[in-house]
Amino acid sequence: MNEPVSSIRINVRLFARLKDIVGTGELARQAPTRATARTVWDTLVSEFAELRDYEASISVAVNEEYSRMDAPVADGDEVAFLPPVSGG
Repeated sequence: MNEPVSSIRINVRLFARLKDIVGTGELARQAPTRATARTVWDTLVSEFAELRDYEASISVAVNEEYSRMDAPVADGDEVAFLPPVSGG
């Protein structure tokens, strides 16, 4: 018998150019219970294809701690995506 698919609620924060592309700096999204930061990113890219241009250079933070894309996320977590910072 298959287990029902459950989901978690993730708060997504976007900065700089990523925020411009999406049109807001904060989003709420559903994710599967065993989601990672990569899962959340892939969901955003499916909605906003232009984000893909930043995939190789973004940083990610889970609950305000820099993380890797394979970091697990849980219900209520905040996942932030930050593009590279330029300037001096």
